[in-house]
Amino acid sequence: MANTLEDGVPPPTPSEARYIKVQKSPEFQDLRSRYRRWVIPVTVVSLLWYFLYVGLAAYATDFMGTKLFGNINVGLVMGLLQFVTTFGVTYAYIRYAARVLDPRSARIREEMEAEGLL
Repeated sequence: MANTLEDGVPPPTPSEARYIKVQKSPEFQDLRSRYRRWVIPVTVVSLLWYFLYVGLAAYATDFMGTKLFGNINVGLVMGLLQFVTTFGVTYAYIRYAARVLDPRSARIREEMEAEGLL
């Protein structure tokens, strides 16, 4: 195995090396960083909100059964708010991606196309 490194991994092909170069570029790292800075906190908050709802439904049944008006109780309102939260997060992400992520990814794609990578 003359073309392998000491750890048994073959060196990247020229095409792979170009993609690795793009991945290591400051522009791509900035794109990944901006994506993660938005997605990770929102995911954590959304999951905490969901598990709060499930936990209250399982262990605070009296609270969740508290009537707010008519036959509408706290559990029903919180359950419906789960849907509202999902749609709100989706809308916020679409706006963020269109404003922040898409222009950066378009520039990277244009550079890759100019170099013949795509």
